[in-house]
Amino acid sequence: MENKRASQEDISWGVEDAPPGVELLVLASASPRRAEILRAVGWPFEICPANIDESVRDGESAAEYVERLAREKAAVVAEGRLFGLTLGADTVVVADGEMLGKPRDADDARRMLRRLSGAWHEVLTGVALVRAESKQCSVKHELSRVLFAEMSEAEIDWYISTGEPMDKAGAYAVQGRAALFISAIEGDYWNVVGLPVRLVYQLMNECSAR
Repeated sequence: MENKRASQEDISWGVEDAPPGVELLVLASASPRRAEILRAVGWPFEICPANIDESVRDGESAAEYVERLAREKAAVVAEGRLFGLTLGADTVVVADGEMLGKPRDADDARRMLRRLSGAWHEVLTGVALVRAESKQCSVKHELSRVLFAEMSEAEIDWYISTGEPMDKAGAYAVQGRAALFISAIEGDYWNVVGLPVRLVYQLMNECSAR
């Protein structure tokens, strides 16, 4: 029995561009940003999104939350496969101790952007790699800090009208129109986009060394 193949549009092999030693990843996410990052570095992958409950548990910290969701996403997809390395990831924005996920609607996006305006916040991404053959899992998280410029109400209204905030943690995309309002970033830029690819590479090397 072979692993289930994804549809052609869900596969990005890129073997000729792959970095030394990397292996095909199964991306347990439908995020176009994560797929774009893997393509940018020439990492071959296929897409098999995981469907899990993403509710925050009582007393769970942001780091615990993103690591748990990354692990669960990777484990669910790896469970149905005979071989290969599955990548799970989850990103959350934290402002003054509050975890900001994807906004429910325009009003929620407006609330988040007002919260971020003129202040530093943190972006955490949990990354998990699960090997299907052994079900062994490696999981860590990356943390970056982002400083927003002050946003006027007119700027917030304009940004929401573009539709960009609606499927993004914290209601913004650093690689999109929100770049107009980013004053500084401390840490891994790709983590803020949604996938700290250097951390993924390190975890893969750790898995290979076992």
